[in-house]
Amino acid sequence: MNYAALIVVASSLAWLLAAVTLDPRANYAGRTPAPPVAVVDAALSEVNLNDHDPLLDRYLTWVSGLARGDFGRTWDGLSVGADLADRAGVTLRLVTAGLVVGALLGLTVGTLAAVHHRRWFDRLSGGLVFMLLAVPTVVLANVLILGTVWFNDATGARFLMVSGETGAGGPFDRLRHLVLPALTLALPLAAVFSRYQRNAMLDVLNADYVRTARAKGLPRRTVIVRHALRTALIPTTTYLTFTFGALLVGSTVTETVFGWHGLGQRLITAIQTSDVNTVAGITAVAAVALLLSAVAADALQRVLNPGRAR
Repeated sequence: MNYAALIVVASSLAWLLAAVTLDPRANYAGRTPAPPVAVVDAALSEVNLNDHDPLLDRYLTWVSGLARGDFGRTWDGLSVGADLADRAGVTLRLVTAGLVVGALLGLTVGTLAAVHHRRWFDRLSGGLVFMLLAVPTVVLANVLILGTVWFNDATGARFLMVSGETGAGGPFDRLRHLVLPALTLALPLAAVFSRYQRNAMLDVLNADYVRTARAKGLPRRTVIVRHALRTALIPTTTYLTFTFGALLVGSTVTETVFGWHGLGQRLITAIQTSDVNTVAGITAVAAVALLLSAVAADALQRVLNPGRAR
């Protein structure tokens, strides 16, 4: 019940802010011939976006619809819920791929950097991490695109695609379109995850129970994997799960650069067209995703450290 209240509060604040600052009426400006004010008012009132109607009445209409699972309609009369449902699948596919690759790469690099603390791998990975973190997402995306275009031209084959979600092919064609945007998300995530994992592993490797396991004569690999790694994963997985919720909407730059029609790209167009209901709907989706991430983080902590469940 508390989660439902938090979703309503977050969505309501987003709707109120959008309703006050955005101007859906501007979508009718500049048309030739100019539509009469009464016609514009009627069209906006029909979708609950008329700024001449009382704000409280518009909010109550919107929130009553939200309680029934109705996100309202866009400024041009389309269903917000249906639009977001289609786009959520696109974003979910991209974010899942990016997060899985980024997490596996980051956790592996971070663990190895901690095990080889202050050796060449630790120093090399640290330099690469800071370089990745210093590069803006839009720059990284365009570097990957330029590199792929050069590779395709040099080989005479289009192994990877640089734009769009899919072509006329099947699953393999989807994969070719997915690789570059997924890497754009995955590489910065891997950089962050590796730092979290490295620091967590360094703390655990110096713990008393790890030294005791070593003193008992257990193999080094067993001590690292069964004793140190499992405990070090607890704080990292918490960050990982919350990152998944945030990325559902936070992938705006990646979706825009690669021409993916997901939630992030839709948020940008919704702001540009002053689509109040869509902005609020995407905020509601983001709130749900973050709350589900919190539940998942709690469950993972119980799995990785059953003693805390008690």
